Amino acid sequence: MERTIYIEHIDPRALFGTGNNLFQRFCHHFPKLKVVARGEEIKIQGPEDEIAIFEERFTLLMALAQRKNTLAEADITTLLQGECAGDDPQALVYGNDGKTIRARTPNQQALAAAYTHNDLIFALGPAGTGKTYTAIALAVRALKNKEVKRIILTRPAVEAGERLGFLPGDMKEKLDPYLQPLYDALHDMIPGKKLQQYMEEGTIQIAPLAYMRGRTLDNACVILDEAQNTNMGQLKMFLTRMGCNAKFIVTGDATQIDLPKKSDSGLLKAAKLLKQTTGIAFIHFDERDMVRHPLVKTIVKAFERGTEGD
Repeated sequence: MERTIYIEHIDPRALFGTGNNLFQRFCHHFPKLKVVARGEEIKIQGPEDEIAIFEERFTLLMALAQRKNTLAEADITTLLQGECAGDDPQALVYGNDGKTIRARTPNQQALAAAYTHNDLIFALGPAGTGKTYTAIALAVRALKNKEVKRIILTRPAVEAGERLGFLPGDMKEKLDPYLQPLYDALHDMIPGKKLQQYMEEGTIQIAPLAYMRGRTLDNACVILDEAQNTNMGQLKMFLTRMGCNAKFIVTGDATQIDLPKKSDSGLLKAAKLLKQTTGIAFIHFDERDMVRHPLVKTIVKAFERGTEGD
């Protein structure tokens, strides 16, 4: 009997290993089969029952490679023993080079838990607490698990000390610096070639908030970052884009408003209006969630004290 398996949505190098060593180790456990791999196509010849076992285990291996982006010999061994192939139950997503991305602090964990039961989440708190990073990890996990069909990341294009019109380049080049933190997080979690493919296909979209107007966002995980720099009208516009099977996460820090008039920020006003609404969760991050350099916590506290004295 002969069967063909096609590898889709996975870099064969991550699946096969250096010099095909992982694939050869996998095939070594099926001595009755003749297995030939050419690019994204695998041909198998041998007894039907052996082919069925090979196909079942290889399907699990492909799923694991898609989640982790890379495999180790231990994953092959564990999978062939019929176990859970090295999944970390606390992992949100596996980043590049097998890096495990977890919700590391109590409020990051609360955000991950809230995602399961709510379609709209407000994640509020100071810089360095992992609000946006955790939100993007949840979005990537949902995409890999086929819970959503696309990820949409957006930010308001508000100047923080520089005038947008005076920056060099065309409009995309002017806007990209505002969106760079979102690109950085995605590059941690998705291999570069795969990320480029997702973006070319529109599976992952990164755009300024103004580009959301008029759209209905179905089957998507949508993240609005730096929401403290939106006014009430912009927030209403964004939140009313929610379509069927959509998850919305709004992140922001009310102490870092870059609008000309800080009172124009709609973030806390919208949170107050919606706080009693079923299906909406509010996670309040604080200095205990800070995961950057230890000095960041001290800096934030110092600035808070300085602001109180104004």
